[in-house]
Amino acid sequence: MRIKDRRALIIFVRRPELGKVKTRLAAEVGKDEALRIYIRLLDHTREVAQSVDCSRHLWYADKIETDDMWPPTSFDKYKQPDSDLGGRMKAAFAQALENHDKVVIIGSDCPKLSTDIVEEAYDALDDHDLVIGPTYDGGYYLLGMKNLHTFLFDDMRWSVDDVCETTIARSQDHNLSSTKLTKLSDVDYKSDWEEHGLD
Repeated sequence: MRIKDRRALIIFVRRPELGKVKTRLAAEVGKDEALRIYIRLLDHTREVAQSVDCSRHLWYADKIETDDMWPPTSFDKYKQPDSDLGGRMKAAFAQALENHDKVVIIGSDCPKLSTDIVEEAYDALDDHDLVIGPTYDGGYYLLGMKNLHTFLFDDMRWSVDDVCETTIARSQDHNLSSTKLTKLSDVDYKSDWEEHGLD
């Protein structure tokens, strides 16, 4: 049974391991600095998530960690399935939407993400089927919905500069109403961090 007005926040993360995170950034600043930046981004994402009144679903790209920076008292932990990004997101949304009315997913590499933006996304779902937070590179840092729309994830080309617009176009093809949030940058390169970083 769905719990009316119950909200869920999905977060996709990787374990912060040297040489295994932020590889494009590491090519510019070195593996040690890339790891430091990623940990800082994780800290920021955790702080934002914990400030939002919702269920928090943390999905690890690899194995689940029980004793790390993500306290199990605040985050329900899951392992992402072996699939492309679309398949992993679809699985996370399907799980969350079983018991929640509004579900929002965020990544862990957006330094300007804020509590207010996440709250704005939940509020937008009062009047829209879909809410999306676009990034300057053509992707998105946030996606929210009230029902599972698998066509937003199936046979999608990821890591290209039209992911956000393709997502919106697909939603329009299925007569869904959508709205955009403030455009933000995620951190893939040194210039992203220098312009929008936390320290």
